Amino acid sequence: MTILIGLVLGMLTYAVVRAGPGGFYTVSPDQRAVVTSFGKARRLKEKVPSEMTSEELERYEFPQVRVVGPGGPYFKMPWQRVHKVSVATQAVDLSWDPSKEQSTIEAVTKDNLTTGINGQLRYRISENNLYPYLFGVASPLEHVMGYFVSVLRERVANFVDPRSDGLPGEENSQSESSETAVELSEGVSINDLRKNLPLLNQYMEEQCRSTTGRYGIELDAALITEIDPPAEVDRALSAINSTRNQVAGDLSTARADSEQQITMSARAVEISTNNAQAEVAPLAELAATLAKIKEEGGSTCLQAYLRNLRIPLFNKASRVVQTMNHSNGKAGS
Repeated sequence: MTILIGLVLGMLTYAVVRAGPGGFYTVSPDQRAVVTSFGKARRLKEKVPSEMTSEELERYEFPQVRVVGPGGPYFKMPWQRVHKVSVATQAVDLSWDPSKEQSTIEAVTKDNLTTGINGQLRYRISENNLYPYLFGVASPLEHVMGYFVSVLRERVANFVDPRSDGLPGEENSQSESSETAVELSEGVSINDLRKNLPLLNQYMEEQCRSTTGRYGIELDAALITEIDPPAEVDRALSAINSTRNQVAGDLSTARADSEQQITMSARAVEISTNNAQAEVAPLAELAATLAKIKEEGGSTCLQAYLRNLRIPLFNKASRVVQTMNHSNGKAGS
């Protein structure tokens, strides 16, 4: 009987201690909490819209759980456990891998060149998807990094500068000149990647939006800052870029000179045309005048007009030659 009473008193004392000071908890402003009873969290009926495909939804269909917001103190029963997570934005290096030490991420370009990629990944734990983060996988961040690196390597291996495709609706001459410029300044995959880092970061952010529903981690930004090939490849690329820049500069100068020559030739043709039209205009006006005189007064009027027109010419002439028409015996001058 004494043993039984002692056992009951011990259980009551343990319950009071667990339900007393150990039964209260608080949640800080940058934290969210999920309470489980005997290992099971309280689930909600509503679901948050996800950007995953239908195939991914079948594999990663996780329920919504009740989330405890900042505040407290809150009370929990002895059989309940509180899981707290930080929802503040955090940053991690792309080279982070708990299974091995590495200073950079290696990727192979479409030119079969191995290059190193460095940067950071900003993320935060999704408050609306705490179930996959807490109970879906053992190490959510490790899974997210593996997924991100695999997508990054696939993109690097197939990356093509979008400017080399041209723009729709351009004229033939513009497209030809743009193609020439592209051939001279583009074509090396590492150069294309370096000059299009914002596009690469944007692509990675779009492709990794499904990580929120998969692992409960929301990607805030992908910051790929360095793409460094091996030293010998970098030196060769520098020489190629210098040569291509020089050729592109020479081509631009030659194109500007040719356009200037074409403009000057067009102006010369225009000036010559105007001069010829200025010389022809008085003759055309005179012909129109003679035709009108003959039409209104006949040949006699026209002959009188021509006779009167010759009088000033006789005054200016130093010598006048008179000819004789032998067929009709008439003289002319």
